Amino acid sequence: MDVLTSLRSSFADEYDDARRLFLDAATAAGASLTTWENPNLGPRGEALTTDVAWVGPQSAQRVMVVISATHGVEGFCGSGVQVDWLTSGSAARLPADTAVLLVHALNCHGFAWWRRVTEEGCDLNRNFVDFSQPLPENPGHDELVDSFVPASLDDATLAATEATIAAWRGQHGEAAFQAARKAGQYKHAHSMFFGGFAPTRARQTLAEVAAAYGLADRRTVSVIDVHTGLGPFGYGEPICGHKRGSVALDRVLSMYEDSTGLPAEGASFSIPLNGTQGRFWQPLMGDRYTYVALEYGTYNQERSRRALRADHWLHNQGSFDWSSDNAQAIKQAIKWHYYPATDAWKEMVLFRSRQVIRQTLEGLERFG
Repeated sequence: MDVLTSLRSSFADEYDDARRLFLDAATAAGASLTTWENPNLGPRGEALTTDVAWVGPQSAQRVMVVISATHGVEGFCGSGVQVDWLTSGSAARLPADTAVLLVHALNCHGFAWWRRVTEEGCDLNRNFVDFSQPLPENPGHDELVDSFVPASLDDATLAATEATIAAWRGQHGEAAFQAARKAGQYKHAHSMFFGGFAPTRARQTLAEVAAAYGLADRRTVSVIDVHTGLGPFGYGEPICGHKRGSVALDRVLSMYEDSTGLPAEGASFSIPLNGTQGRFWQPLMGDRYTYVALEYGTYNQERSRRALRADHWLHNQGSFDWSSDNAQAIKQAIKWHYYPATDAWKEMVLFRSRQVIRQTLEGLERFG
């Protein structure tokens, strides 16, 4: 199926519809399906699940894993990527001894509620830390927390918080500000980029998925975790946290070449982050895996900051009317920032996802 046809049938505008498209496409492709239920409900009372599709021989020693909705609302993009692959006919053309594992809506709660965070209010891609050890400190976030997510969104409060942020940025510089905002913090559950006080349900689900499919026993696993919201509009950067000199980074660079984003080296649209999902795969697979976050650009980071500020403020109020004008204005803003649902953006997403998936499968075949 060509990209222009697929983009009109692969993407959905609601979590329920995305799930239906995924399940139908997986069934048609002959995938085996397993479901992990979340006991919470969506904003309209809908059931929430993480659905997992396995395509290819059960005994395959090479596995490509594609994950959607690590950051819930970003799942609109990731789900479309997964459905496009399933309906493209690629499932019938896998290399020998190779399988594909599609994890749909890992953070299904955030997906349904149009949030980046989980039901615990946690940024899942900051949650993969060892909670038995001292947690990373983020003193910049500590200083600015009341400005990042104030108690009120009235004009006077917002003016004061913006003045505080501007002064802090001027004193400490832009790199320090972005680290304070986004690197991850483990103290303020009501604020953005909160890494949690303990492993989240979604993290536990990922561990159960990996165990159920015996990924630790496979010879090679390559993970593509689909994200949105950072970088040039529509461009997909494969962001990698593997260390220089490691077998894993050598493999990633052979797959994606100079398009690979390396935050630790200042060569990425992302900064170095705490508790990302790569820390889940490393102890499980050692040097037998690769992991990239395929990050699609949308709009600028100031727009992101405003959308997240409003969304956190809204949920900090406790229960609210999902259908109210105020709630919908906030929700539509965050959804559009992470899923600008135009045909042009979707076309760019699918062109790039097809390229990165092809490169990944070719890499797996080369690595054995």
